Amino acid sequence: MCDKRTLAGLPQRRLLASAIGLVVASWAGGSLAAQSAERDPLELGSVTVKGQQEEGYKVDQASSPKYSAPLLDTPQTITVIPEAMIQEQNALSLRQVLSNVSGITFAAGEGGGGLGDSINIRGFSGNSSIQIDGLRDAAQTSRSDTFNLESVEVIKGPNSVYGGAGTTGGSINLVSKTPQARAFNHASIGVGTDHYQRLTADINQPLDALEGAGAVFRLNLMGHQNDVAERDQIDQERWGIAPSLTFGIGTPTQLTLSYFRQSDQDLPDYGLPARDGKVLAGVDRDNYYGFRNIDSEETDTETFTVKFDHAFNDQLSLQNLTRYSEVERLTVVSAAHVNTNGLAAGQYVPAGPQGYGRDYSTKLAINQTNLTWRFNTGGLAHTLVSGAEVSRERYERTNLTYGLDFTGQVFDLDNPPGYYAGTTNKRDTARTSADLDGRALYLMDRIELSEHWEVNGSLRYDHIEGTARSATIASGVTGPYTRFASTDEALSSRLGLVYKPVRNGSIYLAWGNSFNPSAEDLVSRGAGLSASTENLDPEENETWELGTKWELFDQRLALNAALFRVTKSNGRIDSNDPLADPVVLDGKQRVDGFELGASGKLTEQWQLFSNFTYLDSEIIKSDTPAEEGQALANTPPRSFSLWTTYDLPAGVQLGYGAQYVSQRNVSVASTTKVPDYWVHSAMLGYRVSPQLDLQLNVRNLFNEEFYDRVRSNTGSATRSSALVPGEGRTAILAANFSF
Repeated sequence: MCDKRTLAGLPQRRLLASAIGLVVASWAGGSLAAQSAERDPLELGSVTVKGQQEEGYKVDQASSPKYSAPLLDTPQTITVIPEAMIQEQNALSLRQVLSNVSGITFAAGEGGGGLGDSINIRGFSGNSSIQIDGLRDAAQTSRSDTFNLESVEVIKGPNSVYGGAGTTGGSINLVSKTPQARAFNHASIGVGTDHYQRLTADINQPLDALEGAGAVFRLNLMGHQNDVAERDQIDQERWGIAPSLTFGIGTPTQLTLSYFRQSDQDLPDYGLPARDGKVLAGVDRDNYYGFRNIDSEETDTETFTVKFDHAFNDQLSLQNLTRYSEVERLTVVSAAHVNTNGLAAGQYVPAGPQGYGRDYSTKLAINQTNLTWRFNTGGLAHTLVSGAEVSRERYERTNLTYGLDFTGQVFDLDNPPGYYAGTTNKRDTARTSADLDGRALYLMDRIELSEHWEVNGSLRYDHIEGTARSATIASGVTGPYTRFASTDEALSSRLGLVYKPVRNGSIYLAWGNSFNPSAEDLVSRGAGLSASTENLDPEENETWELGTKWELFDQRLALNAALFRVTKSNGRIDSNDPLADPVVLDGKQRVDGFELGASGKLTEQWQLFSNFTYLDSEIIKSDTPAEEGQALANTPPRSFSLWTTYDLPAGVQLGYGAQYVSQRNVSVASTTKVPDYWVHSAMLGYRVSPQLDLQLNVRNLFNEEFYDRVRSNTGSATRSSALVPGEGRTAILAANFSF
């Protein structure tokens, strides 16, 4: 891991803040000096203010060339959270951005503070279904900042034809910022409650010195720190830098080189002790059940990307993407599990992992090529996308413990110590490594049968090889390694029929499938392969979706609705038959539901982004009879999200947001529920001048106590489960500069 401190003992965020200030000052000074030399008096051009971007909330096209049709004519539910909305909400983490999409929930515990983002889409895990710019990014990490994101795309339903292994409930694609043709300079300074401090810069400049090269350079910088409202002990600190350079912008041949670096230093939050979906009596939402002098979370992410685009002519184009990334992460956690068995009311002793650490390293090399060909056969118009993808991922982990000793100690539930005063015995306990190699070929054809009918057909072949090795460490000596390996091949497909009664509307029926090999989570969780699973075939999933999409008000507002069924037909389950294998492909799960969505402008002043999801989930078949008929864990039947803004005269903008999540099962083994919740937010913007606007955001307006990350375990008297509360009321004031 990299040292989090720099020369002279200054925090890196302070050095980064200085660097951002120098960059902003140099660009501003250079710009003003150049303009002064050209004319006197100085004349400043108009600037589009953040939060009032022309593109608004309605997005017409997905970023990947695999989606050749506009979203209006794509037979699938795809929700895009645009940059304008991310900025208006001051949404910083991927979790905050995804709260705008109904039908998504988040897990806690081993999938939360310990192992990074753990996402549930339409009832199924999406941990291994995250992409960046269309390339797989399954490394276990918390995607804590959006400073280099243009938008976030959520593709619902099984779709291995687009994302490869996984994607049972859907996939998530993060779209990075890249150089743009026009010059602009933006900077933002934010302060707020709970020691919130933030400084960012976004500089985009054509390089006129490279005449004829069409070169444009873009630089995004970020320095940030904050505590978490109503979680008094939790603090977060990070910095990031993302330069990118494009040659040939606006020409048929473009080459973009991008680098991304982000370093985080946080205190992990494992939440509050809970049982049967409710926090234990005597526990306050601001209690911290870890140990500040032991627990820590340090993450360093580095990525280098090369993107090449070439248009041979209007009918044929090529795109090649190559990425190499490394993620190093060290977490030391003391879980919020407590043992109250046999103790006086209001007392506990720590249970579960305490002072338990994991030192991870993940490396990814991936290349993807897409060839798009537009041609006619007779009276049929085709848009054919063919492609190939090759990837190699390497995962290494060392487990460690601080050997915390609580013998003879009893603590009060309402006043956990938060500091460990005993002796420690730090030592490594195990080592794990894994390799995941993937190769894929795919073909996607969009056929326009007539003015009113289209057919979409896709095929993808995947070959995946996974290898896992692990060994225990005792007295400093590494024992023998156990090794498991698997090889899987799968053919995925998708078929959609689109009927366009009018140009601004479509009705579609689509079917698609996906697969989940045992090795799917080797890199996202370092797990999956064992003696019981290495020879199992992949799980299989399929979806049916009937939907409609419309564009109204002169194509300013997009509406969508869909009915769907997702079925996992051969899920991996533990067998209760002593004569059978320990793990068998005998489970069946199903989710029926419908979705409604709206995004865009109701009037020139009023924008809206909203969606609602209903999920009726059920375990159809299990070797544990008590599970049959149960709803899936952490899958709320109803969820709703709303964000809307209205532009008033005199440069004033008002914004309001709401999220609702209904009760949902804690686990599949119980009917106990996590409480439902409403969370409200508000925004007030004021345009001071063409170069400056002010923005005030208040999140969790009514300081609602809610739990947005759930550990899928009911807990017991000897070891509780845990729930992680969302942040309390938070107010942030930002000054946004354009120059």
